[in-house]
Order: sequence, then structure tokens, then C-alpha cells
Amino acid sequence: MTQPELSTPFVAATPNQQAGTSIIRSRADVARDGHETEAAKQAMLAQRQALLGGPVLPVMLKLALPTVIVLVVQSFVGVAETYFVSFLGTDALAGVALVFPILMLMQMMSNGGIGGGVASAVARAIGAGRKDDADALVLNALVLAIGFGLVFTVAEFWGGRALYRSLGGQGEALAASLAYADAVFAGAVLVWVVSLLAAALRGAGNTIVPAAVTFGAVFVLLPLSPLLIFGWGPFPRLGVMGAGVAVVIYYVVAALVLIFYLRSRRSVLRLPFDLRRVEARLLGDVLRVGGLSAIGTIQANLTVVLVTGAVGLFGTHAIAGYGIASRLDYILIPLLFGLGTAVLTMVGVNIGAGQVARAERIAWNGGLVAAALTETIGLAAAIFPQGWLELFSSDPAVLAVGTLYLRIVAPFYGIFGIGMLLYFAGQGAGKVMWPVLAGTARLIIATAVGWLVVKALGGSLQELFITLAISVIAFGGITVTALRLHGWSRGDQRTPSASTAEK
Repeated sequence: MTQPELSTPFVAATPNQQAGTSIIRSRADVARDGHETEAAKQAMLAQRQALLGGPVLPVMLKLALPTVIVLVVQSFVGVAETYFVSFLGTDALAGVALVFPILMLMQMMSNGGIGGGVASAVARAIGAGRKDDADALVLNALVLAIGFGLVFTVAEFWGGRALYRSLGGQGEALAASLAYADAVFAGAVLVWVVSLLAAALRGAGNTIVPAAVTFGAVFVLLPLSPLLIFGWGPFPRLGVMGAGVAVVIYYVVAALVLIFYLRSRRSVLRLPFDLRRVEARLLGDVLRVGGLSAIGTIQANLTVVLVTGAVGLFGTHAIAGYGIASRLDYILIPLLFGLGTAVLTMVGVNIGAGQVARAERIAWNGGLVAAALTETIGLAAAIFPQGWLELFSSDPAVLAVGTLYLRIVAPFYGIFGIGMLLYFAGQGAGKVMWPVLAGTARLIIATAVGWLVVKALGGSLQELFITLAISVIAFGGITVTALRLHGWSRGDQRTPSASTAEK
């Protein structure tokens, strides 16, 4: 199949000198800029060729490895933050556990939901040779980031107290949750800006820069969190709020770095500051995939929120035990996100170029790799739960709940892993309906059935956790079956130059 050529040249012609212009660029400057832009063009062409014709697993791992390594490091930074908070006591741990699902909702919605829509739109534009649209999508992503970030800030300040109280927060635990959440969500716009700009770069096949920016969390959060929590040296003692303030400071730095990079000539994608390039068709291209994907992330986090509420019926120790055990679930996210965004980019570029069969092969390869890795983690956690739980607490009641959860749910991490990878692949293809419906099934089983088991039937925590395991099996099983029976090559197909995504 003939691959579409890039419709817009990467090297912009040097503008004519305007009347009255007082700044005259030297020939050396022009030559240097032209060389940098030509290098960016060649890098893009080489990357695109590898995505369209290179061996699947090596290309996938090359794209995924920087993101996986850095996000695993970032996850352990989050674990370290929880470790620091644990010195403030069980109430502080429970307070952060109440906020954690909402924070993860925002991060997953911005990275894997709307961010997935951004990456998918950019990847398909590049695969179809529409470089101008790929650049304009970066600006459209920035506009969406500001809008969604403001929504999260207003919603948390307006309804946070009622939400955390409804989840079982009371007394000091509720106060801790509000102190942490108010600090973090004050910087929600920054979180969204970083997530969507990084997603645009990943969609273009650049995983190094987003990974480097994420790795910066090590140098910002690790020293700042304990300094602000405990008030060492000249720093004030902010308690649990200090952990939230440290998060916001990191995102300020990360947002500035990404914006400056995307404005530089070294970036394959360019961020244009021209509001005329904010177009309904481009916003729609992002939101047709990202909007439905965002519903999927809302479902996933609503599942955690409602299950946390059900666990809260058993007391503060149960919330703390479930919180530190289920945090291991989120350790899987960096691994799955790194592999998933690599698969998303590869699938999107191949769909844009009309290579649907290759796109499906990429999806299945990625899914099997994800299943193997996550199942290994799950079995280790089920066999040796104390190795994880005792990092955060020595309270026997807390450890008992966490152990129960890991021994029941963790053995099914593998089926969750393949389900999530095929969800990312569906984003790349612009077809996420079945993965979202699988998430709906998981939500209904885990929450509606889970609450029925606990409230109406008087079930125990063990029976609640068994219900959660069944919901995970349903999610992975539906997603796998859907792609197997309704593969993308058997649906209607768009031409490589299509500018919109199929749900």
C-alpha cells in the first residue's frame, strides 16, 4: 500500500523582510534554524516509517520503555509521599485515601481519557500526512486543558466536603482529606495542561520528552513533600496539605517546560499561539474519542469511589487497609499506560494510513505482553501481601483488610491488564465503544452488586472483594471478546485522510 505523503513541508520558508522591520537575522541564524527544522522533519519521517512498517514488538517496546520506566519511578514517588503521610497517623492516611480516587480520576481522565483522544487525533493526522492539523491539535488540546482544569477546581471546592463525608470521612480524617484536596485541586489546570501536551507529543511518537518531564517529579516531589509536610529548616509545617502543595509546584515546572519545548524548533510538533487555529472539527476529532474515553475513566474511578464508600461501612481501619492495598492497582497504571500509549500511537498511525490488519496485530501483541506482566505482579502480591502493606502500616487491623483484598483480587490482574491494553488500542483506532461498555459492566458489578451484598445481604469484606474480582473478570473478558468478534477490519473504514474518529 502506498503511504500518504506529509501534506505540509516541515521546513517553513524564510519570510520576506517586512517594511520597517528593525531586526535582521543573520544568515547563520537562518541556516541553523533551517538545519534544526530539517532534522525534525527527518526524525518525523523515520519515526513514521518505523510505526508503519517496523517489527511490532521492538517498535512497541522502544516507544513504551521510557514511559514505563519513568512512570514506575513516579509511582514510587507517590508511594514515598504516602509513606511520609503515614507518619501523621491513621487519620491522615485515611484522609488521603478518600481523596486518592478523585485525584486519580482527574489524572486518568486527563492522561488516558481526553489525553487519549488528543494522542489518537495527532497519531491519525500524522499517519494520514496532515502535519498542519497535527500542529493545530496541540493548541486545541491546550484550550481543552484550561477548560477541563477549571471544571475540576470549581467542582472540588464546591462539593469536596460533602463527597468525602459521604465516603465515610469524619473528624480528623475528613479534615485531612480537605486539606490535601484543596491544595492539589487548586492546580488542576496545570495537571491538565501537562497531561494533554504530553499526550500530543506521544501521539507523534515522541515519548522521550514526556518521560523526561515526568521524571522531574523525582527532583521536585521527593525533597519537597517531607519538607512541607514536616516543616524542616525554613519550610513551614503544613502537615498533609504540604503533600498537595508539593504536587502543584511540580506541575508548574512541568507545564512551563512542555510549553517552551513545543514552541522550540527542536519539537516535531509545534504549538501555535493563533486562536484562529482552534477549530470545531479538531476539537470534535479529540472529543469523539476522548469524550467516550473520559466516560470510561469516570466509570473506572467511580467504581473505586463507590467501593471505597462500601468499605467505609466497616470503619476507618478498613478504609486505610483497602486504600493502601488498592494503591497497588494504581502501580499497574504506569506499566499499562506506557505500553498502552505506545500501542495507541502505533495503532493510530496505521489506521490513519489505512493499514487496519497491522493495527489489529499490534493490539493483540500489546495485550498479551500486558497480561503477562500484570499477572506476574498480581501473583506476587497475592502470595506475599505483607511485603507491600507493611511499607505503610503496622496496624494489625489495617494489615488484615489489605491482605484480604490482595489475596482475592490481585490474582486477576492479568485479565485487567489485557483489557486495559485493548482499551488503549481502541483509542488509537478511534473505536472505544466496547471497552467503555466493558467498564460499565465492571462498574455495575463492583458497585451495585457490591453494595447489595454488603447493605442488603449483610455480607462481609471478603464477599465484597470477591464481587470486585468478578467485576475485573467481566471487564477483561468483554473487551477481549469484542475485539475478537468485531475486529476493526470488519467494521466500516475511513480513508487515511479522514479527520474524525469513529467511536
